[in-house]
Amino acid sequence: MPAPLPNDVRALATAVRELRARKALKQEEVGAAAGLSRNYMTSLESGRMNPSFTALVHVSRALDVPLSELVSMYEERLSDA
Repeated sequence: MPAPLPNDVRALATAVRELRARKALKQEEVGAAAGLSRNYMTSLESGRMNPSFTALVHVSRALDVPLSELVSMYEERLSDA
């Protein structure tokens, strides 16, 4: 059985997934707009990776939201955990 995801990783994964769903975008679309692969987006949204700051900037731009909104949603999800 895989180990449970740390709260911070799960919160970031949830924030990215929720923002993408709000925009009704596919992982492929966000990945392409961010210069990242669908596999990268899948790993990010499932919490299997710790993205770089640059990757988060690209993802927030691809989602057409300020990075501060992504971080704010991350913090909300973190406090929910």
